[in-house]
Amino acid sequence: MNPSTSDTYSAFLEGRRLAAGPLSEVAVAVLRAQGAQAHGAALVLRDASGQAADLDLRGSEEAVAARYTEAAPAPAPRGRGRPKLGVVAREVTLLPAHWDWLAAQPGGASVALRKLVHEARRDGGERDRVRQARDRAYHAMSALASHLAGFEEASRALFAGDHGRLVAQMAAWPDDVRSYVLQLAEPAPD
Repeated sequence: MNPSTSDTYSAFLEGRRLAAGPLSEVAVAVLRAQGAQAHGAALVLRDASGQAADLDLRGSEEAVAARYTEAAPAPAPRGRGRPKLGVVAREVTLLPAHWDWLAAQPGGASVALRKLVHEARRDGGERDRVRQARDRAYHAMSALASHLAGFEEASRALFAGDHGRLVAQMAAWPDDVRSYVLQLAEPAPD
């Protein structure tokens, strides 16, 4: 998955992928499909998480597209801290012993916390990407294929990291569902 997938969605209807892309385009495609086919409900999934997205499809195609077209974010009001560096102040709750340890570190609590986060990201980066991909694929599998033969075994294979067994268990699934789950199961590049 590439970084742009955080803003992309995929719509499925009866095991077939209707559309993929920005939410405004996918929503219009779903609206058209529902107009052409009175039965069956489309399922829209966010590619970054594999989780379902609820859509409000009332109105014309233009109204639906406008509803899901992202406007440019307004500039954030300048606050305290170092906004030019992207520093964001948030609350952290720790035990007194943790605060004492942080206060004794060179540079203070903020510097120590940043160093700890950088180290954790560096050391666990690949493991985190694999976990996120597995979770993303499982969410999509659950939404699209929980009623299909081999779902339980495919889930076990996914969590065991057994790609061959996963592919074998999904062999009878619709091509679009199978390829989408396999796409989401790939860890994002570093």
